[in-house]
Amino acid sequence: MSKKPRSMTIGALAKAAGMGVETIRYYQRRGLVEEPEKPYGSIRHYDEEALARLHFIRTAQWLGFSLDEVGELLKLQDGTHCDEARVLGEQKLAKVREKISSLRRIERTLEGLVQACCTEQGDVKCPLITSLYKGVEENTS
Repeated sequence: MSKKPRSMTIGALAKAAGMGVETIRYYQRRGLVEEPEKPYGSIRHYDEEALARLHFIRTAQWLGFSLDEVGELLKLQDGTHCDEARVLGEQKLAKVREKISSLRRIERTLEGLVQACCTEQGDVKCPLITSLYKGVEENTS
């Protein structure tokens, strides 16, 4: 027994994808999701492929890809551009590693400022607030 392809209105598609109708329309305007033909006197219907594409977009965004980058990945999806997709993935990985490094420096700096707040005594201004006004040099250690 063959399974009948699922046909969904944009509202049903949005619900199945866990996103809003306007988000789907935005993706259509950006060229990330096709807008199906509208039969005369009827409404558009979306298939499982549209749902799969929305899941692809959401997953790629979760991994940190911008919508422009998602569009590039979608152009490479025919299976013959694995090297190009790998390069995009490597570039994203390098950016993520840079962000992690930056966040670790921020963590160390904030940790030092919070510690200074705990150790200051007497009639002094808050070291954390004062440091923010003066500017904090990055702790590169």
